[in-house]
Amino acid sequence: MEKVISDSVFLASEILLLSCFYLQSGTALDTITPSKSIKDPEFIISQSGVFRLGFFSFANSSNRYVGILYHQIPVQTVVWVANRNKPLKDSSGILNISDDGNLVVFNGKAEILWSSNVTNLVPNATTAQLLDSGNLVLSNGEDGESSLWESFEDPSNAFLETMKIRTDVKKGRKVELKSWKSIDDPSDGSFSFGFEPFNIPELVIRNNNKLYFRSGPWNGNTFIGVIMKTVYIDGFHVVADNQQQTYYFTYEYSDNYRLKFYELDSQGKLFERTWDGRKESCVYGQCGAFGICDRTKQPICSCLKGFKPRNIEEWSRGNWSSGCFRTTPLQCQRDKNNGSEAGQGDDDGFLKLQTMKVPAFPDRSSINNGECKDQCMKNCSCVAYAYDAGIGCMFWSGDLIDMQKFSTQRVNLYIRLPSSELDKGKSTKVIVITAVIVGIVTTTIIMLFLWCWMAKRRGRKQKHKQIRLQLNNGNAMTKFSSENVGENSIGVKLQQLRLFNFEELAIATSNFDHAKKLGQGGFGPVYRGILSDEKEIAVKRLSKASGQGLEEFMNEVEVISKIQHRNLVKLFGCCVEAEEKMLVYEYMPNKSLDTFVFDPIKKTILDWRKRFNIIEGISRGLLYLHRDSRLKIIHRDLKASNVLLDQELNPKIADFGMVRIFGGDENQANTKRYAIQGRFSEKSDVFSFGVLLLEIVSGRKNTSLFNNQDYFSLLGYKLWNEGNIWSLVDNVVLEPKSNLKNEKEKRRCIHIGLLCVQEYANDRPTMSTVVSMLNSEISNFNTPKQPVFTETPLITDDVQNRASVNDVTLTEFDGR
Repeated sequence: MEKVISDSVFLASEILLLSCFYLQSGTALDTITPSKSIKDPEFIISQSGVFRLGFFSFANSSNRYVGILYHQIPVQTVVWVANRNKPLKDSSGILNISDDGNLVVFNGKAEILWSSNVTNLVPNATTAQLLDSGNLVLSNGEDGESSLWESFEDPSNAFLETMKIRTDVKKGRKVELKSWKSIDDPSDGSFSFGFEPFNIPELVIRNNNKLYFRSGPWNGNTFIGVIMKTVYIDGFHVVADNQQQTYYFTYEYSDNYRLKFYELDSQGKLFERTWDGRKESCVYGQCGAFGICDRTKQPICSCLKGFKPRNIEEWSRGNWSSGCFRTTPLQCQRDKNNGSEAGQGDDDGFLKLQTMKVPAFPDRSSINNGECKDQCMKNCSCVAYAYDAGIGCMFWSGDLIDMQKFSTQRVNLYIRLPSSELDKGKSTKVIVITAVIVGIVTTTIIMLFLWCWMAKRRGRKQKHKQIRLQLNNGNAMTKFSSENVGENSIGVKLQQLRLFNFEELAIATSNFDHAKKLGQGGFGPVYRGILSDEKEIAVKRLSKASGQGLEEFMNEVEVISKIQHRNLVKLFGCCVEAEEKMLVYEYMPNKSLDTFVFDPIKKTILDWRKRFNIIEGISRGLLYLHRDSRLKIIHRDLKASNVLLDQELNPKIADFGMVRIFGGDENQANTKRYAIQGRFSEKSDVFSFGVLLLEIVSGRKNTSLFNNQDYFSLLGYKLWNEGNIWSLVDNVVLEPKSNLKNEKEKRRCIHIGLLCVQEYANDRPTMSTVVSMLNSEISNFNTPKQPVFTETPLITDDVQNRASVNDVTLTEFDGR
């Protein structure tokens, strides 16, 4: 029943570093205080370095636990687990003293996974100290002696020295071990180990509260129902106070070199686990049948080649006494079973093990060394042989017991194995050869790929050369030189922006090939391009036929070059040569929002969480324009086609050609054209945002109801006052009412949208208020008043082709 764990490798450097950390903070190495917690993967160490308290995982699990482990043993040895039934799913855990004075384990969401759960504590007056006994004690910080809670009173599956397995009959209190579910799952198993007074005290193990094992009565020296070695009895004692009806069982060893504890495993067995602080030795039978002991390795026991542990669970715990079994039968045994007369197993062979302590109980023969192998091969029951000049040949049949590996010269031992096991050495050569062949083939494929890539690159360069010839022959462009930039009034605004030349952008877009075209807007076409450094771009080229001209172009350059926000599209640079004017933006692979939210197929990609994130992102971008940028900006053209989506569907506001910039003390800006009643304020953007928000929630354009006999648009849909808001929500994101969070968010978004589209600008919220409402920082909303244009359509002709009622331009191109 004894288990030997491993040699000690004292982690001095680790302790030194941690000591320095705690000394700097003025906190003891072994103590947690209200001002000093430990975060994953930090830990504290007991005063003499025997135990540590911190975060850990098991080999076959990603769950994280807080527990007490032996610090000096290189093999992870856990003796107590706090959050055994509520593991952490990541490394966000914190162990600290909570505000009420309890020791608690939090996850990253500030949820309590475990607590010492002591009542009536004095806040900010408790500390937790890890003792060298392995006991974690919560006490009053002032005296440090008044124990309020301790891990020895709430054990896991380990019984440590000085711990008391006890029963208090009057208080109905028991301290007992609780088994784990498995070696990698410390949650409560079905077995418990405790102390029962009965008429005469006994130790018992219960399986789901049913009596499973009892030790027999204690006679003052031992429990008479179990066989116990002297070393097992040494240090154990039972204390029984019949008058107070308190009983406990404990132990304490005097041998400081050996660390021992007892563990209740998942099968209901109580094991002794031992570590020797001196040098680990190989004792008889320690590694079981067909096991080899090697003091230079950890663990010290291993199976012979061709053999596996008979009990993997016990081996993983350091108990090797069950030994190993042969994975492939010997050929001679198969011959016998098949009725072969020879039964000599010609396909068997021998594995040479050098410098070995040979197994116990050999059969001796005086034949010559050269005949040992043949003699063993003829006898199917012979499983090993060896030769020593002073003894002669030695043969073994049956189990091989007490083998040990030495570093100096000893006898060579030959183990009988089937040829399939011996051929595995040859198979290693085959694997190496195969790996070399695969490497050669892979290298060839890579070289072929590189050759194709270089050929393609050469072809691209040739095409670029042809484009340059076409441009030069046509004498199409007069370059806008850097000198002109400095002198020209336009150039003053371009000094902080990268200037692309026409030729560079023509090459990037394959001479503005129609196949590269992303879309067409009122400004002009937008093309996808690839620069010489492989960066993808979107090139917006001002159309000569466009109603927009130099003013809008420079307006967008001036605005977007001075602002930067994660929810605004990024401008890389521009090109101004002769009559050519182009803007170069970051390329957005998912194009614009309208290609998703209004498409019956693509809209299914936008679940509610993605839609809400898009709404939040747009609101933050607008808030930045109105309040947080160096310029106070009105966008004036916010709609679904002007919101672009990146690879992760994050929104970025684009198209700043219609922007107006406030002066420092202005609240609204005059505009020469496209304005309703000639004036725009930031509330114009709020109105546009409200329309866009309702479109995202409903999955429909604002004008999608224009043929409805009652309503001409989403704004005319009197759903709020009629309590019919759910008829507006897109069927794609309708969910069971049990999802309260999403239901509340949808209701909140519709309410906010209707507040934004109220007829009078003064009634509409600011974008800062909108962001606060979306984030639930404001909970009490006003009741929406009548929206703009609720009874009549804004436009009476060709309205079906509009993207939204707040269209200011006829922009209809795809996202960049």
